[in-house]
Amino acid sequence: MKTNKIDKNSDIYKIRHSMAHIMASSVLKLYPDVKFGFGPPVEHGFYYDFDFGEHTLEEKDLKAIKKQMFKIINKDDAFILDTLSISSALDKFEKQQQIYKIEQINKLKNQGFNEVSTYTTGDFSDLCEGPHVASSKELKNVSFSLDRISGAYWLGYEKNKMLTRIYALCYQSEDELKEFTLRRAIAMKNDHKKLGKELDLFLIDDSVGKGLILWTPNGTIIRDEIEKYAKEIEFRYGYKRVSTPHIAKEELYLQSGHLPLYAESMFPPITVEEGGEVKEKFYLKPMNCPHHHKIYASNLRSYKELPLRLAEYGTCYRFEQSGELSGLLRVRGLTMNDAHIYCSEEYLEEELRAILKMYTEVYDTFGLKNYYFRLSVRGEDNIDKFVGDKDLWDKAEKALEDILNQASIEFEVGEGEAAFYGPKIDIQFTNLMGREETVSTIQVDFQAPIKFDLTYVAESGEQKRPVIIHRAPLSTHERFTSFLIEHFGGAFPVWMAPLQVMIIPVSNVFEEYCEKIKQELRSDYLRVESDVSDNSLNKKIRLNVKKKIPILLIIGENEVKNEEVTIRRYGKPEQQTVKAVKFIEDLKNEIKTRSL
Repeated sequence: MKTNKIDKNSDIYKIRHSMAHIMASSVLKLYPDVKFGFGPPVEHGFYYDFDFGEHTLEEKDLKAIKKQMFKIINKDDAFILDTLSISSALDKFEKQQQIYKIEQINKLKNQGFNEVSTYTTGDFSDLCEGPHVASSKELKNVSFSLDRISGAYWLGYEKNKMLTRIYALCYQSEDELKEFTLRRAIAMKNDHKKLGKELDLFLIDDSVGKGLILWTPNGTIIRDEIEKYAKEIEFRYGYKRVSTPHIAKEELYLQSGHLPLYAESMFPPITVEEGGEVKEKFYLKPMNCPHHHKIYASNLRSYKELPLRLAEYGTCYRFEQSGELSGLLRVRGLTMNDAHIYCSEEYLEEELRAILKMYTEVYDTFGLKNYYFRLSVRGEDNIDKFVGDKDLWDKAEKALEDILNQASIEFEVGEGEAAFYGPKIDIQFTNLMGREETVSTIQVDFQAPIKFDLTYVAESGEQKRPVIIHRAPLSTHERFTSFLIEHFGGAFPVWMAPLQVMIIPVSNVFEEYCEKIKQELRSDYLRVESDVSDNSLNKKIRLNVKKKIPILLIIGENEVKNEEVTIRRYGKPEQQTVKAVKFIEDLKNEIKTRSL
């Protein structure tokens, strides 16, 4: 068992943290009136936020900042820790007119702190907990580059002032920096926002709203194929499908606990008024679970019905901050591959094992391998944001930990990462950039059966409460699709590609045969088109390869005469000529088995 907390005493953390101070010191040398925000180390380097006042920093200015950084590094200045009283710290930063540091010190004062720490290197001093390297001479062999400039709201709040953020990459060796730069170039080429536009998969329109995805015909096919697969695998694992509305009355979310605990992530209520008086309030649903609990509660359940597995592709709505929205990864309208399993405690382990088996099957189908498991628990901090009895929490956390250990699955522990109503297993995926996102979850919930008074009649005749397992192997359509776009680089396997086959006649005299092949494929609901444009053969091939269509069929005189097709697969230089009948049979089998 590992913890997912960052080791602040690691060499690379100290190096990046110290380099952030060096950069801030350099900026101060060049721009004496600059005001400082914060400058933390991050996964691939560090950044620092600055308020340049009326000056607008440009990319060309980074060269001078980097040159100044080398001068400071070569001075061999020590990083000196000081502990100051609140009043002394305020006096220090008021003299420097560092308004953001003053705001932070006052915030700490209001939280009950009597003193703060600072680190000084050369003539630059910063409000900071550390740690740092002992001296700037330890940074002489560090490889770094000032990467880019962006805007960032002070403290991340939209209503605050926009500061200038300088991002830097930083590694302990030149080879590491080059390796990351190469990986990033590949990742940028495969970025889902870039490919989404190039392949016409989805769009976001300001008049519709930020974070609300419009799926084009191409993108909708991918969505539909993922959903079709999910429905099939859920059928095999014994799930029953349900469908629930997009809105519900306020009382439902008061009962579930989403109000007020989750209110900041929900859209404002829709009010129904009569005579100027509010009679009812409705909310866009943030989660499907309360609706499913009501379906369970609609009948008296027997132990013979359990486990009852209710599944839905339900669209939910969450008011994410606009600064956190990002393509398909962070959205406000999200369609979830959601299910809730109602079972007795005796069947909990068996159901959890089945879910893990299902997840493994799902990942294998999509060829996903770069992931790890995290056990997300309450931890000791901010305990008041979690609801329910401690003993039930302990029981739920132990159940998840035991099932991971029994399955010999290595996992990290995420302190404070649990859902507000229960612990969970999060499956964390990383991409080429090392960016990490939760794609799949498994949550054990002892709280909702109490809140919704859910029971079943046990074999003994007494009424007992079920345990609820929340599970979502495919995250949201939006996030999962973003991962698949980047995972496949937009070149989807045949079964989920928007256009599966493009037929290209060498000359228009062969179009009749092309149409025959096309109709045979379409009769089996395969997505196929013919390129009957006036372009040359080479241009037709070039343009359709650019669209990343998995199969091109080249049809010429020999193909027509021998009832054959010449197959050109995306990403493969060699072509293959086979009988048309065999091609169609093989293609249908490839799609049926969802081959990669």
